[in-house]
Amino acid sequence: MIPNQLREALSAPRIREFAFRDEDFEALRRLVKDLTGINLSDQKRELVYGRLARRLRALRLRSFAEYRDLLASDGGREISELCNAITTNLTSFFRESHHFDYLREQVLQRMAADRAGPRRLRIWSAGCSTGEEPYSIAMTVLEALPDLRHWDVKILATDIDSDVLARAKRGIYAAERVRPLGPQRLSRFFVERRNKEGPCYEVTPELAGLITFKQLNLMHSLPMKGPLDAIFCRNVVIYFDKDTQRALFARVAHLQRPGDLLFLGHSESLFKVSERYESIGKTIYRRC
Repeated sequence: MIPNQLREALSAPRIREFAFRDEDFEALRRLVKDLTGINLSDQKRELVYGRLARRLRALRLRSFAEYRDLLASDGGREISELCNAITTNLTSFFRESHHFDYLREQVLQRMAADRAGPRRLRIWSAGCSTGEEPYSIAMTVLEALPDLRHWDVKILATDIDSDVLARAKRGIYAAERVRPLGPQRLSRFFVERRNKEGPCYEVTPELAGLITFKQLNLMHSLPMKGPLDAIFCRNVVIYFDKDTQRALFARVAHLQRPGDLLFLGHSESLFKVSERYESIGKTIYRRC
């Protein structure tokens, strides 16, 4: 293809299954921001089209204008599906492993060594996705705290996406998802099963019993009372603008005491977001 023809091909309007006008994208972008806090840039336009086109097919709609009308008129039933479609759920067991090392060595082992200290532990996994993060926290707790019968441990795991939350509650994972855990953790914390896709692994009751899964929109009021010893809010606020981040962490700070910990994702920071926390390195923050 000669250069002029190539330029014409690249600049030609893309043929779409559904018309996706500027006003469609702008309206959906505003709605997603209001509902979830996620700030969709212009570069996310194709992502929005691709994910929501699936909803249009499932609903047998003919256009994004019809979809917007449905969102406004069906009493909110489709809103949950919209949020599920837009949110991103990339996760793995012990992702950013230095956070779990710090939790084990600097928090849990010290609590275990302090015989006169409290035997209460509260941890929140905010944006838990399909469950790998809270189950990794629970494994770390069980490995670090001997004789858990003498402890009051609760891990809260929340997400806005009802689909991934249901998968997290089931606690069943394909073999390739759990293989990196190694044979020792697999044998202690999982039971091998088989489904139509082949071998799979289900979390043990001991592991599942530490976690409570709840649907939660971080844009709404936070129902927990605290205090929370540690909060994992990783790879969540990267999608929020600074004002949304400031409002969220102002509310989060009320759930923690001085010295309690906040773990963020590797691309996230509280710089010019909150003065209620101090950085202690590697995206780990301590409540001031």
